[in-house]
Amino acid sequence: MPNAIKTYVRYVDATNRVVGRFTMYLIFVMIGILFYSTISKSFFDPSLWTLEMAQFTMAAYYLLGGGYSMQTDSHVRMDLLYDKWSDKTKAVVDALTILLMIFYLALLLYGGISSTSYALQYGEESYSSWAPRMAPIKIIMCIGIVLMLLQAIATFFKNVASARGEPLS
Repeated sequence: MPNAIKTYVRYVDATNRVVGRFTMYLIFVMIGILFYSTISKSFFDPSLWTLEMAQFTMAAYYLLGGGYSMQTDSHVRMDLLYDKWSDKTKAVVDALTILLMIFYLALLLYGGISSTSYALQYGEESYSSWAPRMAPIKIIMCIGIVLMLLQAIATFFKNVASARGEPLS
């Protein structure tokens, strides 16, 4: 594989590793928000922001962690036939199926950018009583989709390299 592809894969992997390891700690933020929600409902006036903020935190958790999950191969896979295939066959099938994922992520990013643009242009707010601005979570959503798209392309290159018998990592 060309050095440019090797460099691309190395940088995308490093970026998603850093973002993914940071993102893992968002679960504790979400737990803290939900714990505060429980305490405030029991002893104080219930907070309007806690449930929606926990949802935003969870959305950031799984969107920003998607690329890292793909990189570490910790996603769910149907392996009825997959385990019986040779490594080369697995790499070829993975390279073909990841093209579908890249197409899906590109469409998802297109919709995310459109939605984010709308939220920024019109100051979109949530319909809840807290009514937070939607642009920040939509920007985080787009960043997560971009990171996963970049990781999917890197994984495609890894699969092509493995199918050719010259693995990148």
